[in-house]
Amino acid sequence: MSEHEAISSVAGETASVGANRSARLRRFSALVRKESYQIVRDPSSILIAFVLPLILLFIFGYGVSLDASRTRVGLVVEDPSPLTRDIAASFQASGYFEVEQGHDRREFEEALILGRIKGIVVIPATFAADFASAAGPAIQVLVDGSDPNNANFVQNYARGVVASWAAIRGGERGLGQPAIEVEQRFWFNPELTSRNFLVPGSIAIVMALIGTLLTSLVVAREWERGTMEAMMATPVGAAELLAGKLIPYFLLGLASMTLCVLVAVLLFGVPFRGSLLALYALSASFLIPALGQGLLISAATKNQFLASQLALISAFLPAFLLSGFLFEINSMPEVIQWLTLILPVRYLIPSLQSVFLAGDIWLMFLQAIAVMLFIGFIFFLAAARSTRKRIG
Repeated sequence: MSEHEAISSVAGETASVGANRSARLRRFSALVRKESYQIVRDPSSILIAFVLPLILLFIFGYGVSLDASRTRVGLVVEDPSPLTRDIAASFQASGYFEVEQGHDRREFEEALILGRIKGIVVIPATFAADFASAAGPAIQVLVDGSDPNNANFVQNYARGVVASWAAIRGGERGLGQPAIEVEQRFWFNPELTSRNFLVPGSIAIVMALIGTLLTSLVVAREWERGTMEAMMATPVGAAELLAGKLIPYFLLGLASMTLCVLVAVLLFGVPFRGSLLALYALSASFLIPALGQGLLISAATKNQFLASQLALISAFLPAFLLSGFLFEINSMPEVIQWLTLILPVRYLIPSLQSVFLAGDIWLMFLQAIAVMLFIGFIFFLAAARSTRKRIG
């Protein structure tokens, strides 16, 4: 072969490679445009991306609260005296209790059994005498143990009221102010407002649900209508097809997250102390496994109803129950703790809470991003293997 022929051959191969790249780019752009038009035409995608998150965020923001304020209790003062009336007034003035006062605990037993009150605080008839003598006075607190959280709240708040009352009357025997005073400081959430903790976590729950639902329902619908088989009969590869479907829903998921953050900050008043870079880096990294999970579900089921059920079971319930959103992971059985390691939302929730309340902690964020991207790679690999280049 002459030098001229060799150069011509190399030029021809280069032109062929360039033409193939250009063709692949045009096909991929067409897939992205087609999916974007489908989102605009399909009202269910808009409902899932923007209406459903707002509904869930309002439920979590207003309906779920870990703050036990104004807990109803019965206050029994067996022997009214200036001292017992003074401590009873402390309970009445407390912002933690809504008090019904009586003179006998039997007046409140039925209310405690029926759940109308959460506890009974008894100031015994011997309280004033014990306070004046060497014996330390005692106050009895009867609580409804069927709800351990409320029981602990009533018990601890009652102790707090008594301690405050004793501090005011410091120097008197029995309930004097302790020699060592503990001063508490709460970082990041000084008022201990549960909404500041719950709303960022609920954004992660919302993203887990809508990210999986968006892709699982829409792609499953195409399998039902037969349009997926028509697309697979074209020269488009499985990975190219999945990526073309991912990008529009990825951007839609980020837009939905932005709406949720605006509602959290402007409506619920949750502080935002981190950076937008950290927020979007974490959200984008989480959407990869969420959308990949939806693609895998749709490729495996090819049925909208089944895909929606699997999305709820595999995305929403684990995210709600096993992510540390409401229940401490360290208190779960060891087997369940190991199971939570494969849940992307487990890594997103503490990271989002840190972005909102503490600021940027990049060492923590980068570890979470790496794990979420790895889980997303596994999902997309499985989805690509399930989406075969054949009809039927």
